[in-house]
Amino acid sequence: MKTVDLRSDTVTQPTPAMRATMLEAPLGDDVFADDPTVNALQSRIAELLGKEAALFVPTGTQSNLVAIMSHCGRGDEYLVGQMAHTYRWEGGGAAVLGSVQPQPLEHQSDGTLAIADIEAAIKPDDSHFARSRLLTLENTIGGKVLPLAYVADATALARRRGLATHLDGARLFNAAVAGVAALGGDPRAKAREIATHFDSVSVCFSKGLGAPVGSALVGSKEFIRAAHRWRKMLGGGMRQSGVLAAAALHALDHHIDRLADDHALARRLAEGLAGLPGMTVEAPQTNIVFADLHGPLAAGLMAHLSSRGVLATGSFYVQSSRLRFVTHLDVDAAGVDRAVAAVREHLMTA
Repeated sequence: MKTVDLRSDTVTQPTPAMRATMLEAPLGDDVFADDPTVNALQSRIAELLGKEAALFVPTGTQSNLVAIMSHCGRGDEYLVGQMAHTYRWEGGGAAVLGSVQPQPLEHQSDGTLAIADIEAAIKPDDSHFARSRLLTLENTIGGKVLPLAYVADATALARRRGLATHLDGARLFNAAVAGVAALGGDPRAKAREIATHFDSVSVCFSKGLGAPVGSALVGSKEFIRAAHRWRKMLGGGMRQSGVLAAAALHALDHHIDRLADDHALARRLAEGLAGLPGMTVEAPQTNIVFADLHGPLAAGLMAHLSSRGVLATGSFYVQSSRLRFVTHLDVDAAGVDRAVAAVREHLMTA
């Protein structure tokens, strides 16, 4: 029985076509800046997102950390959401390794940070306070797409107050695909439009785009020069990394538009779970479905799903659980239906 792995879109395997592209990639030594495939990827993603330059890095965590340390110095702070990846899920790297203080803010129900909260958190120029230097946003955040008008307002405020802006766009292309779903258009153009509002943007190739490894950081030439030094210091300099960059290039060519399929499967999953006893389901905007389960059956659900070959993640308590299911290119409609059937079996027959 094939496992239906809904833990994350990071579990995707390279497609046969992607593997062939990786095998054929021309290689060099990227630390000497002479890997032609890495150079091609960096030029491609910078141009796609409307920036001067880009830097290929092993992980999204390193990309965000390099960005924060390039924008901020010791004793500076960055404003960030309480549930943002750069604050909650990256090991405290900015504080531990960069001596940069996070100033976490509460999220609104749509994933945004209230404009008034951002403005109130910016510190005056006073030696008692850390220096506010950077606003970081995340799009998508928990699968939710930040409204473009909000992004424009938040980043405009940051500029007026002298802050740089960084976007953790690990799933930027999911946001872009969702953004053009109703009215049509090119998701690449939408991604570029979103990126225009930020001084730097991190994008991940190993989530919905399906590459095995890698992220890119884009920004001005001056910013990327600084980021390159931090990447080296943090151990991110790779050698014949064109074999990985080739997968990312293949993903940009073939896996952006198909993200709409993942979004459709997420809706199918949410609709299948809706109405089951004790379960409340959030309507997904992209490829992430959250569901809350209350009652005595919550504790045993994950074990039951695993016994049926379905994997998910979540937070578990005595009488409740919050479940997360993520669709991706290695999940199909039959797999989604199996997951729904396994949840229903547990809730209806226990």
